[in-house]
Amino acid sequence: MYVAELRCSICGKSYAPDQVQYTCPSCGEAGTLDVLYDVEALRRAVSREDIARSTDPTLWRYRPLLPLPADAAVPPLAVGGTPLYDAPRLAADLGLAQTWIKDDGRNPTGSLKDRASAVVVARAMAQGIKVVTTASTGNAAAALAGLSASVGLPAVIFVPASAPEAKIAQLLTYGAHVLLVRGNYDNAFELAVQAAERYGWYNRNTGMNPYTAEGKKTVAYEIAEQLGWQAPDAVVLSVGDGNIISGVHKGFSDLLALGWIDRMPRLIGVQADGSAACYQVWKRGQDPATMAPIESHTVADSIAADLPRDRVRAVRAVRETGGAFVSVPDEAILEGIPILARLSGVFAEPAAAATYAGARAALAEGSLKPEDRVVLLVTGNGLKDIKSAMRVAGNGYTVAPDIEEVERVRQVLGLPSFR
Repeated sequence: MYVAELRCSICGKSYAPDQVQYTCPSCGEAGTLDVLYDVEALRRAVSREDIARSTDPTLWRYRPLLPLPADAAVPPLAVGGTPLYDAPRLAADLGLAQTWIKDDGRNPTGSLKDRASAVVVARAMAQGIKVVTTASTGNAAAALAGLSASVGLPAVIFVPASAPEAKIAQLLTYGAHVLLVRGNYDNAFELAVQAAERYGWYNRNTGMNPYTAEGKKTVAYEIAEQLGWQAPDAVVLSVGDGNIISGVHKGFSDLLALGWIDRMPRLIGVQADGSAACYQVWKRGQDPATMAPIESHTVADSIAADLPRDRVRAVRAVRETGGAFVSVPDEAILEGIPILARLSGVFAEPAAAATYAGARAALAEGSLKPEDRVVLLVTGNGLKDIKSAMRVAGNGYTVAPDIEEVERVRQVLGLPSFR
């Protein structure tokens, strides 16, 4: 393991890897920690060619770049290795030179958050931890429940009672101990923190646990490798708590430091109008560490947050890459579900489909250019929230078991006949 230090994203104070467990003691919960590596040692130990020779298709192909002892066991589920699709019809629709879809809804529990849980569960196993816990609107909870179930590790999940039924069903099916909180995500987050402190459980909470971003950064590794170790011009991704965008930033930063890519992509963070705390702070040029909570409300539950927990690093990711935040209405997010599906074949939940609306907004505002080559990061599968998809999917046609009924529908739809 090549971890050299943990460094506070606010004050810059450095800690030994085993000195602190969660956030910076001096800066409190806003002081999320960057996991920093001995870059020179990594350069000597591993190369792009070594990665290319690996037969492991999962995120563990990048194991030397991850915070795990060499002999540590890892969960058996195949996390990572998700496809990057070239989507020319989507590019034409958006007016971009080239567009790819990184489909992380293909992960075992249906979202990118499996990456974070795989690393957290592996670390828990290495440390002999007996119980893990987290708060989530559904995806991080499902990820922890599934990865924990794969190794027989008990998981206690705090989730808003209003979370989509499909997400709650996942948790219960995996055998997690589910506490449905009468409140929102932020209430669940605080309750998970209190429970972890009282009972000594290992807390996976997004942003708070420094190793969640270390799992999520592997999606950046995959994008770069799938593009022949070239960075795209921009990556568009949805932002709630801010941990995914900070993980993507960390991944590309790692690769740049190693000399495996020659530039950073611009990161375009997409937020819902009703949950746009990072967007507002970025737009006003304010300090995210002093951000005040808002009252979030959006159909995209996966990116709903009153107070983004990884806000400092999320805003830093956009500022340091010359990117931007955009804010889009729920109507545009929902409209993006069928458009994305019909132009690329990828079915996304609302938070993931927000990337389509976000790309349109970024083009209109000038943070994306028509000549750009852009990756849209789809973070969650559409089966996570069928009710939202049904609102915009349209209706089928009820017919009798009679071919003449089919003929009537064919004529209405204008479908060709070749006989």
